[in-house]
Amino acid sequence: SKNCCGNMGVFQVVNHGIPQTVLDGMIDGIRDFNEQNIEEKKKYYTRDSKRMVKFLSNFDLFSSKTANWRDTLSISISDQIDRQELPASCRESTLEYSKHVSILGNTLLELLSEALGLKPDRLNNILECSKGHHISSHFYPPCPEPELTLGSTQHSDPGFLTILLQNEINGLQVLYQDQWVDIEPSRGGLVINIADLFH
Repeated sequence: SKNCCGNMGVFQVVNHGIPQTVLDGMIDGIRDFNEQNIEEKKKYYTRDSKRMVKFLSNFDLFSSKTANWRDTLSISISDQIDRQELPASCRESTLEYSKHVSILGNTLLELLSEALGLKPDRLNNILECSKGHHISSHFYPPCPEPELTLGSTQHSDPGFLTILLQNEINGLQVLYQDQWVDIEPSRGGLVINIADLFH
């Protein structure tokens, strides 16, 4: 709603047209990638920002005071994507999810354009979002001392719009009026975050 966008910057969508099987497949594929042999995962480990597929831990390792206890598979999706570069364990599920989430992203941008009093295609034309997007899949392995770390430290998303698929584990919070508010997972629901560039 317009209220959530303007005041909170976060809202949840359901009945968005992405089948539950596609959402489940994405989560299962990322779990399969992370639970596979370390030698297989090492093929994708890099801090080279030009690589289309990157597997890393603690992206801000050299700048943050506290380490984020998570592993991330980061994939840049574009028209020129070479599907063979994607890990076999999550290749098909990622491509299927990407196709659906791209459609949803364009629809959301049309709705946001209209809410701003613009023509429906205005934000899509300015941002050229249909040319590609970025998927970051976070995996939180068990921590031997969980009281000493966080899965993700306080942050804001640097892009324009984030579409977040949660598994059914609690933990996501947003800061609203100086209070941390829990975002309860909803099966089939997607959390939409109006990120930094939109604010």
